[in-house]
Amino acid sequence: MTGNSLVKAGNWFISPNLAIPMKVKLICIGSTKKSFYQEAEFFYQERIKRYIDIQVVYLPDIKGMDGKFREKLKDQEGQLILKQLQASDQVILLDECGKDYNSKEMSVFIQQRFNLGGKQLAFIIGGAYGFSESVYNRADAKIRLSSMTFSHELARLVFLEQFYRSMTILKGEPYHHF
Repeated sequence: MTGNSLVKAGNWFISPNLAIPMKVKLICIGSTKKSFYQEAEFFYQERIKRYIDIQVVYLPDIKGMDGKFREKLKDQEGQLILKQLQASDQVILLDECGKDYNSKEMSVFIQQRFNLGGKQLAFIIGGAYGFSESVYNRADAKIRLSSMTFSHELARLVFLEQFYRSMTILKGEPYHHF
C-alpha cells in the first residue's frame, strides 16, 4: 500500500505513513547462549532498525539462588530491571497472564502505545519465576506471546519476530513473506 491509505487491522484502521519518534528497548534477564538464537535475534534486530531504534539489554542471571528463594530472586531481578527504566518509559511486560494478540492486533497495540507518546517503549522478559511486585507495579501493560511455555531464548526471538511483523503491518507492507 502506498499514499495515505489506511490499513484495516481488526476493528482499527492505521496509517502506514506515521512517523515513529520513539525508541524500543527489550530488557531480558539472562543472556542468549546458543549461537543460532543469537544469529536469529540479530537478524530481526537489524530488520526492526529499518523502522525504529531498538536496543536489547541482557541483564545477568542472579547466581546462587534456587527455587526456595523465589521472592528474593524476583526482587533482585526487579531491582536490575527498574534501574534500566526511565520515568517516561511505557513499560510492557511479556507475561503469561498478559493479553493475547494476533499479529494485526499486536500492531494496533503498538500503534496505540506510539500514540500515547513518550520517548521509549520498554518490553521486559523476566526471569524463570516471573516479576517482582515492584516491576508489576511499574508496568503499563502486559502481553502474552503464547499460552505455551517457551525458553527465554525462544521467547526473545518470538517477540522480536512479532515486533518486526507489527512494524511491517503499521507501514502497510506485506508481512506474511519477506
